Amino acid sequence: MTSPLATARAPFGRILTAMVTPFTAQGELDLDAAQNVATYLVDNGNDGLVVSGTTGESPTTKGEEDGRLLSAVLEAVGDRATIVAGVGTNDTRHTIELTEQAVRLGAHGLLLVTPYYSKPPQAGIRAHIDAVVGAGGDTPVMLYDIPGRTGTKLSNETISHAAMHSQVVAIKDATADLERAPWILNETPLAIYSGDDSLNLPWFASGAVGVVSVVGHVAGGLTRDLLAAVEAGDLAQARELNNQIQPLVEALMSHTQGAIASKAALQLLGVLDSAAVRLPLSQAEPQPIAVIRGALQAANLLS
Repeated sequence: MTSPLATARAPFGRILTAMVTPFTAQGELDLDAAQNVATYLVDNGNDGLVVSGTTGESPTTKGEEDGRLLSAVLEAVGDRATIVAGVGTNDTRHTIELTEQAVRLGAHGLLLVTPYYSKPPQAGIRAHIDAVVGAGGDTPVMLYDIPGRTGTKLSNETISHAAMHSQVVAIKDATADLERAPWILNETPLAIYSGDDSLNLPWFASGAVGVVSVVGHVAGGLTRDLLAAVEAGDLAQARELNNQIQPLVEALMSHTQGAIASKAALQLLGVLDSAAVRLPLSQAEPQPIAVIRGALQAANLLS
């Protein structure tokens, strides 16, 4: 079972968090902690989770670790939420291996980021998408366009090409290109998911059906209410909720890297015992932790 809010219009649900991957203080994968985090997130406003995404430190995890993490999260909350496996890498062969593993383990969907670092031409990206979608069988796919990390923005031609696959049903847009939203909605069947927490309000107002969030680690319920206010046409309420959320966005996204900040926040909330990250990420410094603590307190999430 996937999210009860997953529909043809919102194929992965509405409020998804790109979940952190918990590690022990020694840097080993902590599956018990992962299940605790997944349960906490679903209990607090999220109807979907992305595992092994950027915030899950996927560049530092091995394929078999991704598989064990996916299985653990599916076991914990797979009957209550849509579980999407991040499978994108800069190597098509490795991405296919991760895709086949995720499908075999029962992932409800796949998140496919644009290949990064090598900056392939659009023709190469289209061939990459074709190969990965072919390996995924009937499992639905969400494209992930984040040129600030990958170095390459998906062209309209590439998006249209990808949308010809019936399995490609959505795009997580972290381009800040709000002008592209009407084109996507008018020219493709893809659902849009906001990939930038600071722009959730304008993305929702532009037609995004949901969000894949970092700040959803602590503000899933508030983000759900924001989306509901926009869809109800209550702009005043949407603005008020957005104003409540923005200090959390600033604290978790502007003072240190998102995975570092999210783990620090979850530790402050008592959800995680260890906020350990893997190199090349480094542990949160005292000043960002103080900012995060203050934002949580101001939002009445921490006493």
